[in-house]
Amino acid sequence: MRHPPPSVVPLDRILPDEPLLMMGAGPVPIPAKVAHANSIIINHLGDTMNRVVEQVKAMTRYVFQTNNAQILGVAGPASAAMEMAVCNLVEPGTKVLAVINGYFSRRLAEMARRCGGDVVILEIEDGCTAMPEQVMAALHREAPTVMTIVQGETSNTVWNRYLPEISLAAHEMDCLVVVDAVCTLSTMRFDMDEWGVDAVITGGQKGLSSIPGVSLLGFSESAWKRIERRNAPMAHWCLDARLADQFWNKNSYHYTAPVSGILALHEALRLICTETLPARFHRHELSSKALQGGLQAMGLELLVQPVARLNSVVGIQIPDGVSGDEVRRHMSQVYKVEIAGAFGLNILRIGQMGEQCRAHAIFRALHAFGSSMVANGGRVDLPAGVAELERILADGQVT
Repeated sequence: MRHPPPSVVPLDRILPDEPLLMMGAGPVPIPAKVAHANSIIINHLGDTMNRVVEQVKAMTRYVFQTNNAQILGVAGPASAAMEMAVCNLVEPGTKVLAVINGYFSRRLAEMARRCGGDVVILEIEDGCTAMPEQVMAALHREAPTVMTIVQGETSNTVWNRYLPEISLAAHEMDCLVVVDAVCTLSTMRFDMDEWGVDAVITGGQKGLSSIPGVSLLGFSESAWKRIERRNAPMAHWCLDARLADQFWNKNSYHYTAPVSGILALHEALRLICTETLPARFHRHELSSKALQGGLQAMGLELLVQPVARLNSVVGIQIPDGVSGDEVRRHMSQVYKVEIAGAFGLNILRIGQMGEQCRAHAIFRALHAFGSSMVANGGRVDLPAGVAELERILADGQVT
């Protein structure tokens, strides 16, 4: 043979001796039942797979809070689900209003532009939530066919608090609403039918506490009718929703489905259904408020004001003279806890999604964060932070 095999080492010599506690903006830790399901292979076209898919769709409708949505899975990250939603609804010349809060909402706009959409940007002030009157003015001015918006902007930890009012306003103007709920679904209220959302996108690796690389989306009846009557051919074969419908709703073939990932999603969704959404929402809000309170009690400032603050990913301003990269490195090497940096912002981000919202994980993350801040020159009151975290968790109340 002309080319010899490369010299490689086994994974156990690459991975750390102790698994890191993943407390960043995703992926998140996964429950043992989800991990076990992800180790199983079954026939992607057999009766067992059909039963699994039917249950995944039923549980997804509960998590999306819809009775009528067309549920589809995507063998790809949440960005692939975003692209499936956008490229099936946006044809060349389609007028699109893109509400921009940060990196991921801008990605939706770029996807629409690449599909040939006539994209109009509504740029929201840094750190602010989109206000209904802002969006309504743009809707009346531009008369778009499609609007894209995020519920929670993971990149800068901004929450679009008024998404229900904004979505309903667009719905009344016959504008289809595409919502990125990647970091918010199952961590806070989302009601597809009641809010008039036409496409909702989520990934497995955040609030659902499943594996990366397998995603879900739902289309309303109005959105699906638009897809069925579209004129322009779909450029993306794998992301063609009408072809995906063959597998997800007609027990037929599209491509070899990621069966292990779908099984993992099944177990993640089942655990959510067992916990129930109200209990899960309370757990997430309490955990995040406790973490936020602990960070502020240590003397640190959070990036976003409470009215626009996302609970599922908390953004922390880095004090002067402290290197965020060194704090993260110290946390990882010394305490085996990993958090996230940001996309050009001088902040650190701690996730509060799914299995991250457990008392033991929050305590460990806060202690590692405070200790690593001190080790890198930060002046923080770690005991005060831990005490406040414990107080809020013990109280069990959210306001």
